[in-house]
Amino acid sequence: MTVDALRRPAPAERQARVAVAVLFFTNGALFANLLPRYPQIKADLGIGNAAYGLAVAAFPTGAIVAGLAAGVLVRRFGSARVAVAGTLLTGVGVLAAGLAGSVPAFAAALFLAGAMDAITDVAQNAHGLRVQRRYGRSIINSFHAIWSIGAVSGGSMAAAAIALDLSRGQHLLISAVLFTIVACVALRFCLPGPDTEPAGEETDAADREPLRQERVTAPLRTGYVLAALVLIATAGTLVEDAGNSWAALYLSDSLHASVTLAATGYIALVGAQFVGRLLGDRLVDRFGQRTVARAGGLVVAAGMGLALAVPTVPGTILGFAAAGFGVATLVPAAMHEADELPGLKPGSGLTIVSWLMRLGFLLSPPVVGLVADATSLRLGLLVVPFVGVLVVLLAGVLRPRRR
Repeated sequence: MTVDALRRPAPAERQARVAVAVLFFTNGALFANLLPRYPQIKADLGIGNAAYGLAVAAFPTGAIVAGLAAGVLVRRFGSARVAVAGTLLTGVGVLAAGLAGSVPAFAAALFLAGAMDAITDVAQNAHGLRVQRRYGRSIINSFHAIWSIGAVSGGSMAAAAIALDLSRGQHLLISAVLFTIVACVALRFCLPGPDTEPAGEETDAADREPLRQERVTAPLRTGYVLAALVLIATAGTLVEDAGNSWAALYLSDSLHASVTLAATGYIALVGAQFVGRLLGDRLVDRFGQRTVARAGGLVVAAGMGLALAVPTVPGTILGFAAAGFGVATLVPAAMHEADELPGLKPGSGLTIVSWLMRLGFLLSPPVVGLVADATSLRLGLLVVPFVGVLVVLLAGVLRPRRR
C-alpha cells in the first residue's frame, strides 16, 4: 500500500464518512419502526395469514421491480442526492402502510417503501464506496454495522411509541419527519461533485495501476465475476433470512426449546453479524477480501453444519451465531467488487448485485419450507452450510490482500 493511501483523511472526507454513516442509520431505522406495528395492522385489517403473507411480500417485490433503476438515477443525480430522496420516499411509504385502511392500500404502500428502500440502498453504498476510495482502506463494513444499530434503534423507538400509546399515524409521522430531516442535514456533508471522478483524484494512480491491469477482463470474464459476486451476496442474504424466518421455529418445534430461548437463535445470528462487521474492515485491510470471505464461508459451513449434525439447543444457537459472523462481510465485499468491475457503466455492477441478491429474501422461505414439508426443517436448514461451501469456492473473484 502506498504512502498516499496511508495519509490521514482530510476533514471533508471525515465529515463525509459520518454523513454516510448517518444515511445508513436512517435507512435501518425507518422500516424497523414499522415492523413491530405489523400485528396491529393485521388485526385491524382483519386478514388471515395467507393474505397477510402476500401483502408483506409487496416490500421485496417493490425492491426487485425498482432496483435496476438505481444505477441510472445515481449517474443522473448523484448518489448522495438519490439516497436522501429515497429516504424521504421510504418514509412516505412506511407512513402510508401504517395508515392503510385496506389490504390493497397496505400492499401498495409496502411496494413503494420497498422500491425506495432498494434505490436508497444502492445510492448510500455507492457513496460509501466513494468515500472508502478517498480513505484508501476498507470502511464499508462499518457502515453496514451502523445500519444494524439503526434497525435496533428503530425497533426500540416503535416499542416505546406503543408503550406510550401513540397511534400508528403519530408514531410513523414522527419517524418519517425526524429521519428525513437527519438525512437532509447529512446531505450537506457528503462528497460534492459527480460520482464518476477520475480514479487519480480518489486514490493514488500508481497504487491502482497494477490492480487495473490485473482486472481488465474480456466480457465473458466480467460476466462470470459478476455472477459469482451475485451468488456471494445472495449467500449472505440466505443466511440472514434463515435466521429471521426459521431459527425460532427450528429451536422451538424441532428441539423443543422454550419460546424465550428460541428467540435467541436469531438474536445470536444478528449480534454475531454486527460484531463481524465491526471487525470486518480491519480484517479486510490486513488479510484481503478473498481470505476473509473464505474464512467466513468455512465458519458458516463448519459452525452450522456441526449444529445440524449434532442437534442441541446450545449448539444450534452457537451455530446460528457462527453463521452470522461468517457472512458479516459478504454483502459489502460483493458490492465493493461489483462497483469496480471493468467494462460496466458507473454504478451498474453495484446495482445488479444489490438487485439480484434480494431474490434471496424472496426465494429462500418457500424453498426451505418446501424441503421442510417434504422431509424436515433440519434438512431444509442445510442450505446454510451449503452456501458457506459455495462462498469458499467462489471467493477467488474477490481481491487478495494489497501488497
